[in-house]
Amino acid sequence: MSSTRSALIVRGGWDGHHPVEATDLFVPFLKDSGYDVRIEDGPAVYADAGVMAGVDLIVQSNTMSTIEHDQLVGLRSAIEAGTGMAGWHGGIADSYRSSSDYLQLIGGQFATHPGRHPDERPGGERDNYLRYTVEVTDLGRSHEIMAGIEDFELETEQYWVLHDDLIDVLATTTHPVQPYHPWHRPIVSPAVWTRLWGEGRIFVATPGHSVDILQDPNVRTIIERGMLWASR
Repeated sequence: MSSTRSALIVRGGWDGHHPVEATDLFVPFLKDSGYDVRIEDGPAVYADAGVMAGVDLIVQSNTMSTIEHDQLVGLRSAIEAGTGMAGWHGGIADSYRSSSDYLQLIGGQFATHPGRHPDERPGGERDNYLRYTVEVTDLGRSHEIMAGIEDFELETEQYWVLHDDLIDVLATTTHPVQPYHPWHRPIVSPAVWTRLWGEGRIFVATPGHSVDILQDPNVRTIIERGMLWASR
């Protein structure tokens, strides 16, 4: 019996998150960690029960887009049976917005990324780039994914996430009150979380808008560890 594990990369959706370049960044790590890597451009493979039964880890980078009913059933069934799932940013936390069953599976959904002061917006995606801190929680400090990682700063999109209580939050980020925003107290969003679902594990990190953020040593370490943690 082969000891090689199987990783399935599912990528596509909105090009602004660079799904090809972003996932290509982690292929060498997966191969070095003992995985055979299969890459699919979209979620159609989720409906193939024969393929999914042999997958130890799904790495998804598929922002927005849509998922068919049989594909979603296949994805949920695989995770419930022990397949792991991991991803970052919109590739997992802003996928298949119209599917409530997918949102329940992941446990947290992108709502917005607050912007800079209106007078400090250069135009384009950088209008939503903020300097913010990723704060490791007490749970995170005791978790293998975050071991040795202290609070760190990034300048990129800061995800505001709608979430439930079934996630285990390893790191957070706080959206402050600003006079140009309509909320009246600071809002804490999960930035890194895990979720147990049936026999499977799910890992999500919200940083990862661009390849340079994925190459940040803290972000890259967290994602690499998260993929290994989630895997069957």
